[in-house]
Amino acid sequence: MKDLQALREKLSRLDVELLEMVARRQEIVAEIGRVKSSAGRGTRDYAREKDVLDLARRTAQRVGLDADIGEEMFRLLIRASLAAQELDKVTSQGTGSGKRALVIGGSGQMGQWFVRFLDAQGYAVEICDPLPAPSGHTRFASLEETDLSQDLLVIAAPINQTAQLLEILVERRPGGVIFDISSLKGPLAEGLQKLRAAGCHVTSIHPMFGPDTELLSGRNVVFIDDLGDTQATAVVQELFDSTMAEQVNMSLDGHDRAMAYVLGLSHAVNIAFFNALSQSGEEAEALATLSSSTFDAQMDVASRVAEENPYLYFEIQSLNAHSPRALVNLLNAVTQVAGRVLDGDESGFVALMEQGKAFLARRPEDRP
Repeated sequence: MKDLQALREKLSRLDVELLEMVARRQEIVAEIGRVKSSAGRGTRDYAREKDVLDLARRTAQRVGLDADIGEEMFRLLIRASLAAQELDKVTSQGTGSGKRALVIGGSGQMGQWFVRFLDAQGYAVEICDPLPAPSGHTRFASLEETDLSQDLLVIAAPINQTAQLLEILVERRPGGVIFDISSLKGPLAEGLQKLRAAGCHVTSIHPMFGPDTELLSGRNVVFIDDLGDTQATAVVQELFDSTMAEQVNMSLDGHDRAMAYVLGLSHAVNIAFFNALSQSGEEAEALATLSSSTFDAQMDVASRVAEENPYLYFEIQSLNAHSPRALVNLLNAVTQVAGRVLDGDESGFVALMEQGKAFLARRPEDRP
């Protein structure tokens, strides 16, 4: 037992040393990020990342480890490094220095994301929300408690509530730039146009990521570009200029048409999947013991969907004028698959798979 205890103590010392080395690596990476920023270079270098990952695989193999383990470890380190560099760059830009921002719905999950994001940019952030905020910022329980004199107003509320808030802001006519972050824009169109007509500076965005996102590399932020206020849009775009997020411009209707598939269809597929399983009479534990790689991957996605806000997901389905077409397409596709199987139509089944394969092959290749 003494030998076992000695080995465990040795392992603990190695673990501490490993973490200390990671910390030293992160300090060097942070310095590299500052040098790149001062030189006007982008934060991310895909060629360098590939070199680092190739080296990790070769080194892992040389010391007797699985190459995949080496690569995965360094992918985590690269991700942590990029997140730290991105935050450092956002903070150093100081876009909001000396300015005030109000996050309406700031106690919610995405509201808190924007509170942190604007904090990092130097804004003096205030929150309007009936619920307490974990961040400890100045909070107004309702819009009546603030004079709306902030430079920036962010609406991070459910879609129906956002539509109501826009109507209130039309009456109050704040002077700062207003933008919402709703997943759908059609239900907000009237309120957004009323704000424009009232002389307010307003735009609309859709961050295509969740509240647990730390690194914006590979993430999209959609900007609705047909509201007519290019100045307001430019102000909000500047917030993301120091990040690695991809800025995508879309029309209001084009956005909702795309979201019927990007959000609505993908949500519906997973909801149908886990409900088919729950209604099958099979036990989840038994299925887990017999799972395949495809089943496991689908279960992982479906499990995450099942944990999301069902009220928000219903809004995304029910408030989008383009949802019926996407849902009918899904129903038709399932009917076609079932028909080919039940009819014993092998060639028809193969044709469906080939059709899908050809469609998916048209996607842009992932960057390295």
